[in-house]
Amino acid sequence: MSDQSQSAYEAFQEGSRLLASASAHAAVVALERARDLEPDKGSIRETLGRAYFRTGRFVAAREEFARAVELDPVNDYALFGLGLSQLREGDRIGARRHLKLAVAMRPEMDAYRDALATAE
Repeated sequence: MSDQSQSAYEAFQEGSRLLASASAHAAVVALERARDLEPDKGSIRETLGRAYFRTGRFVAAREEFARAVELDPVNDYALFGLGLSQLREGDRIGARRHLKLAVAMRPEMDAYRDALATAE
């Protein structure tokens, strides 16, 4: 692994740890660093989207979740996050489209079904 990849990995690990410990604002800083080093890593984009969402930055969250979906179209959690972000922005039609896909991929996920019901 190159030094750059290792740095991105370390930043991603740090950001993930901070997000898990409810330090979303601090997680954003580490995850932005990871994204800047590895812009085409869907896992980084999804996790950064989660951090942005938790800090109330819904436009930034939507952008990161959308990029995660571009990189990995079958990432059900990124579709869920994208739909939630759109819902928070008032885009119910866009939210329904992405939430329906997330539910179709993982129908057992109550959170996905609940979000879709809210969007409808």
